[in-house]
Amino acid sequence: MAALLRLDGVTKSFGRVTVAEKLTLSVEAGEALGIVGPNGAGKSSLFAMISGDLRPDGGAVWFGGREVTGAPPYARTRAGIGRTYQVPRPFEHLTVFENVLVCAHQGAGLRGGRAQAHAMDVLERTGLAALANTPGGRLTLLQRKRLEMARAVGTAPRLLLLDEVAGGLTEPEVAELVAVVRGLHADGLAVVWIEHVVHALVKTVGRMVCLAGGAVVADGEPMRVLADPKVRELYLGGGPETETTTGEEERP
Repeated sequence: MAALLRLDGVTKSFGRVTVAEKLTLSVEAGEALGIVGPNGAGKSSLFAMISGDLRPDGGAVWFGGREVTGAPPYARTRAGIGRTYQVPRPFEHLTVFENVLVCAHQGAGLRGGRAQAHAMDVLERTGLAALANTPGGRLTLLQRKRLEMARAVGTAPRLLLLDEVAGGLTEPEVAELVAVVRGLHADGLAVVWIEHVVHALVKTVGRMVCLAGGAVVADGEPMRVLADPKVRELYLGGGPETETTTGEEERP
């Protein structure tokens, strides 16, 4: 069976800075994959190339058995790729329900009662149903991060890309977020999660990849990856946050 997502020899540079160096990576349908690595490793650029926000200089991106390297973001969303961003930016004057309804319309292509039912189902799955009528601008950070996930799930994806959604949360809030992600994965959604709060990944994913210099330096079972000497060396002096809950936004 072909992988749901496959990157073949993807390369991307910004001047002298290389964020992907002949990167090859695959994700199976229904898989939960965690991605770790130091700032500047190319993690967020990887998501941008998967979602269509950034086009690679070389190589190919495949999704659902079709090459999407040159496809625009909206086409990839309709094909089944949903993503979050490190800084949630909801439509602040729309309610939580309306925020997700927009994604059901524009991303999933649903209309009328089907779109409304889908939006409410997503709010239930992400723990936001009680806030359905609350304006997006009045949400707490945790609620905004949940809404960011809900908006991505509202597009009816087969693959959900989570970018630093645990950053800045307290320990109990991280636990709540992990429960939501695990529930989405249990429903059959493939998840790729970039995160500095590594203990959240360990509780959620079955496989972990470490990126550095735009290349994969370790790939496998999470605890084995974290114990890999190359991975430990990368984090000397500022390692993966296995005990804390703060995440640091990656800057290219």
